[in-house]
Amino acid sequence: MICIVCPKSCRLRMAESGEIQGQGCARGEEYGRSEFMNPVRTVTSTVRISGTGQPRCPVKTGRPIPKSKVLEAVRFLDGVELQAPVLTGDAVCRDILGTGVDFIATRSLHIQKSKEDSQ
Repeated sequence: MICIVCPKSCRLRMAESGEIQGQGCARGEEYGRSEFMNPVRTVTSTVRISGTGQPRCPVKTGRPIPKSKVLEAVRFLDGVELQAPVLTGDAVCRDILGTGVDFIATRSLHIQKSKEDSQ
């Protein structure tokens, strides 16, 4: 695996003993151990929203979730539809797939007034 924590791009490998090899720094060792033992990812996506001029609201996980659950988490979002207003940082889906992690809005979207309301 190639380490991505710095520009050196060290080639990491895990020995049978569980030792990380090939890293050029302590951060690379930590990254390699995490990636080999328990890979996690932050998920960014969008969900449908009504009541605003935008069709989708951007969201992301509040912290990384297990890599093995990423596709299932994205599929879960297909069934989510928000109602405006939504503020940046609002938890829009709590405890995704039992991970204890929430999807949060990354953009505020406010109620769009109709033409009739503005007259």
